[in-house]
Amino acid sequence: MKRYLFPLIIGLGGVAILVSLGVWQVQRLAWKEGVLADISARIAAQPVALPAQPNPQQHAYLPVRAEGTVTDGLRVLASAKRRGAGYRMISVFETDGRKVLLDRGFLSVDAQADAGAPQEITVTGNLHWPDEVDGFTPEPDTEMNLWFARDVPAMAAALGTEPVLIIARRIEPAGYAAEPMPVGATGIPNDHLEYAITWFSLAIVWAGMTAFLLWRIRQRTA
Repeated sequence: MKRYLFPLIIGLGGVAILVSLGVWQVQRLAWKEGVLADISARIAAQPVALPAQPNPQQHAYLPVRAEGTVTDGLRVLASAKRRGAGYRMISVFETDGRKVLLDRGFLSVDAQADAGAPQEITVTGNLHWPDEVDGFTPEPDTEMNLWFARDVPAMAAALGTEPVLIIARRIEPAGYAAEPMPVGATGIPNDHLEYAITWFSLAIVWAGMTAFLLWRIRQRTA
């Protein structure tokens, strides 16, 4: 009986740990689904006026509607499904004496520039502070006015605006070639189900290996 004790303890302990990790991921899945549902509800809410002092903690994904003048700004390298490579067109948007950033949407690399003289528009969209910059992001190419990620503070400093970005959902009048790419919850990763399946699968494998080891011990002592 002593020969079975240590492998049995290791086996049961390993299974318990792996199952507990799987259960934790299931709990995380429920939490993340709640977060995504909350974000989706905030995105789809009725638009309001641009807050006086927007901040990412309080106003992330806030729907806003504003009127003002848009001027050219910079391009951020991007891609879109079934359309290939292109740019996110980031403009300066002056509204009520303030200047903020406006993401007008996606423009294909083979399309002609779609921003000319300043013009009056009404934009409906969402405030967003995307987290796209990491240690591998290249520095902006200032000569080509090309950026490789949406870095709101850096773009605001370069264009002389507040560090506030409106991602357009609709622009009126619709006179731009760039097509709005509205913010949504679909791009936010939620891999907890896959993690849970992985941990539970490992628990099954561990239990099988433990059973096989106990069978081998029994065969040697028979």
